[in-house]
Amino acid sequence: MNALNVAEYTHTLGLQAKTASALMAKAPAAIKNKALLALARLLREQTEALQVDNARDLERARAAGLAEPMVDRLKLTPKVLETCAQGCEQLAAMADVIGEIIGMKQQPSGIRVGQMRVPIGVFGMIYESRPNVTIEAASLSIKSGNACILRGGSEAIDSNRALAKLVQQALAEAGLPQDAVQLVQTTDREAVGQLIAMPQFVDVIIPRGGKGLIERISRDAKVPVIKHLDGNCHTYVDDPCDIAMAVKVADNAKTHKYSPCNASEGLLVARGVAAAFLPQIGAVYAAKGVEMRGCPESLAILQSVAGAKLVAATEQDWSEEYLAPIISVKVVAGVDEAIAHINHYSSHHTDAILTRDHMHAQQFLREVDSASVMVNASTRFADGFEFGLGAEIGISTDKFHARGPVGIEGLTSLKYVVLGEGEVRA
Repeated sequence: MNALNVAEYTHTLGLQAKTASALMAKAPAAIKNKALLALARLLREQTEALQVDNARDLERARAAGLAEPMVDRLKLTPKVLETCAQGCEQLAAMADVIGEIIGMKQQPSGIRVGQMRVPIGVFGMIYESRPNVTIEAASLSIKSGNACILRGGSEAIDSNRALAKLVQQALAEAGLPQDAVQLVQTTDREAVGQLIAMPQFVDVIIPRGGKGLIERISRDAKVPVIKHLDGNCHTYVDDPCDIAMAVKVADNAKTHKYSPCNASEGLLVARGVAAAFLPQIGAVYAAKGVEMRGCPESLAILQSVAGAKLVAATEQDWSEEYLAPIISVKVVAGVDEAIAHINHYSSHHTDAILTRDHMHAQQFLREVDSASVMVNASTRFADGFEFGLGAEIGISTDKFHARGPVGIEGLTSLKYVVLGEGEVRA
């Protein structure tokens, strides 16, 4: 497409989405749920066919020399597709929040004032790599009564097209407008520039991908953006703690999967338990090939671990999102220093404390300035599906409108409603 054609194309997508959003906003819950259940069924029925489309993307990615963690993000395995299907079913089973009125209060004048939850309208989603985001975004859009325009990465174009086709089939089965979920069919980057500059059609943009993409969209967008830039998450092992539990959780937080933004990139260990804990977690990481970039105190303890990959940490390591089998390790005096380190270096995504001390846990929850803060649990749980949201549109480290995993409520707004019986203002 040339620039003019791309502009015309995205304008058409915007107009169609705006029209569809009015129909979605008034769609009954039963109809939206029917579309979600149809989508879950289609995902299961078409698992084999979807993997054929996905294989073309994987082949192209490897031929282009894409790093293996990035190739991993592209995979539509049967397990990934089943999780998507379950997410649709979980959403369908949830109460419909659209039209819900909260906080209704009688005022001295006699009027009653409350707030009604309503769809945002149209959101644009720009994402890289993971094609399952197509289903997460579409299903949340349907449940929340919105319309959406999805622009996936060129590396997943065949997978995304196949998935978007199933979404539109499910919408049609339920009697909803197919234009409620539209995938940008061109890989021309100009389409992104057009999409983020259409406030007449698009109410909010949600970028999901690398730091460069999100910085560009935040800089150039002419509509509001829900974003997170980095996933530099931390696990802090406190004194006192259950050492065996801490080893299990710190292992999962790092090695369950290296590529997601909720994997722990930093391990902080209280000095009082460092000698007992570090050799044990060090042996686990060494067996799995995880490189440990440590402070001098942690490296001195880890030296005894057979086969350990040890590197002296630099200042940059404390801020790094590795998305790889690498973790920074630092011994700290205790909970105060751990909180100070996290608030200084983290990306305010997800941070966890492993402790037996209730007061330390409460202090950590109150003082760590992150979108998700956890006690005695793996940072890998920072996920819309795991939080019971059905699915997530992304993780927000913003403080306004939506923070943390963004589910149905994050795709809605509140408007004031006033109920009276003929009152007039004195």
